[in-house]
Amino acid sequence: MTTFDVTKEFLLDGQPFQIKSGAVHYFRILPAHWEHTLYNLKAMGCNTVETYIPWNIHEPHESVFDFSGRYDIVSFIKQAEDLGLHVIVRPSPFVCAEWEFGGLPGWLLNYPEMIYRSSDSLFLEKVRPFYREVLSRLTPLQVTQGGPILMMQVENEYGSYGNDKEYLLALVTMMREMGVDVPLFTSDGSWDETLRAGSMIEQGILATGNFGSKPKENFDNMQAYFDEHDVEMPLMCMEFWDGWFNRYNEPIIRRDPQEFAETLSEMAKRGSFNFYMFHGGTNFGFMNGCSTRGEKRLPQVTSYDYDAPLTEWGDPTEKYFLAQKVLKDYGEVDTPRYVEKTKGLAKQTGVASLFDNLSGLSERHDSKYPKGMESFGQHYGYILYRTTIYSKNTQQNALLVGAQDRAHIYVNHQWQKTLYQEDLLEEFELNVEVGSNQVDILIENMGRVNYGPHLQSVKQSKGLTRGLRLDLHFESDWEIYPLPLDDFSQVTFEKDTQSTALPVIGRYHVEVDRQAHTFLDIRELGKGIAVLNGFNLGRYWNVGPVGYLYIPSSLLKETDNELLVFETEKALPTSLSLLDHPVYIETENKDNFKKATAPI
Repeated sequence: MTTFDVTKEFLLDGQPFQIKSGAVHYFRILPAHWEHTLYNLKAMGCNTVETYIPWNIHEPHESVFDFSGRYDIVSFIKQAEDLGLHVIVRPSPFVCAEWEFGGLPGWLLNYPEMIYRSSDSLFLEKVRPFYREVLSRLTPLQVTQGGPILMMQVENEYGSYGNDKEYLLALVTMMREMGVDVPLFTSDGSWDETLRAGSMIEQGILATGNFGSKPKENFDNMQAYFDEHDVEMPLMCMEFWDGWFNRYNEPIIRRDPQEFAETLSEMAKRGSFNFYMFHGGTNFGFMNGCSTRGEKRLPQVTSYDYDAPLTEWGDPTEKYFLAQKVLKDYGEVDTPRYVEKTKGLAKQTGVASLFDNLSGLSERHDSKYPKGMESFGQHYGYILYRTTIYSKNTQQNALLVGAQDRAHIYVNHQWQKTLYQEDLLEEFELNVEVGSNQVDILIENMGRVNYGPHLQSVKQSKGLTRGLRLDLHFESDWEIYPLPLDDFSQVTFEKDTQSTALPVIGRYHVEVDRQAHTFLDIRELGKGIAVLNGFNLGRYWNVGPVGYLYIPSSLLKETDNELLVFETEKALPTSLSLLDHPVYIETENKDNFKKATAPI
């Protein structure tokens, strides 16, 4: 049986072993395409694959667990093993990863007294069942049991969030009690403050660093920290940031391939490393994360291409071949594989008004005052609030209080305002009729903050948490319609596309040349989501910088492909193009943009 030890260097079967790893998130790639990615990882010259394991996908509702289909982590690990790859897993309560809420499940928001990522007993009480479920699946796959898993992570970049060592020790104790006997590690920034706050080298737990450039300087910092504490540990960059993520209405971040290759060459001479990312994949559904600049929320786009060695759809890039050129001096490489692509057309066959189909899309809840979406067991998507107001005038001064994240306001089914960011803090004029008026407020959760000091912010609760103030009073008596948009089977579509007011659902019949990867061109759309054959492809928004939604070939059927588009801001076209290449909506906006290259 293979052995793996962490001493001054990594030892595999007693021999020095350099980890050459790449990050592949199984939850961002459909299972039919895992093998393609893992093969290309090995072909580039890597010997290990690394992945996060987000809590929120595996326990979407408290005590309800899901390890099936695209969330079958065991199947993913076994596919890696079949290809001869070792595995590093990171099953931390928090993963960051530009993933919704950093991987924390939305139902935690129903415990307002809880302190996340801490030794708070309530938080640890909720972590334990998740660990029990996930670790029962991982422990038989440890290298100590004849499997491919070499190491597991305790917490993720905790030194950039807290220094509660009692919390870290509680996680370690939990993991060990549940059968984890492979080496454990932490991953943090490589400077003293983050290592001191987040590492556990006093307990003999490996400390790794996360950085994208200056490997000599960063490895020197880590070695100095080891020397200060009189410990001998191998040097490893657990996240070698080879690209970066993107946000709406900002330029796409790209890293110079030659500079990347030079950094890799220097890093490989000094220690072990893990490409973050090797293959970025896609934030399908509503699972994108959100950055912040001060109080401003900056949600990330659906594409998680990351400018990685493999594109979002799985093709090798210039970075891939430059990395392979470096890695061939350290082991075997092979010829990579590409994916087939196709094009086609989606023709509209019907439309449906959201207002006319609320009963088919949602269950009505009556409440004296508005409540956040989490109160209804909903964590993602949209939610609609409806009330009736009386006015003796044709205008009313209004204010939304506690609305997150983007609000569309309608009076008598007519759109009046869209409020976002700073607009949500300002009073506005509402045009009404004399007498009774129906007011609808449609709110979109655009993704919870996944990193930094706002992780515990009250703004992580989505929907309308306080209410609508008219004149100087809050309105009462509301109908509330949660809209997770996960089932359109009860929607009634009409063929008259001209008379349907926003928000609207469009139904399209899709024809493609063949079953292959393709790209839905969203440049004629406004803002919303697209669902193909019942699968939520993710959000789109024509402010850019991405002008497509990626469609994996495994989602397409030979015939009868149905595309549904939920649109809130622009009339739907009668047809949409499916392209055999990605397209972009370039923007020069840098209002919230620190610099044009990744912070690496």
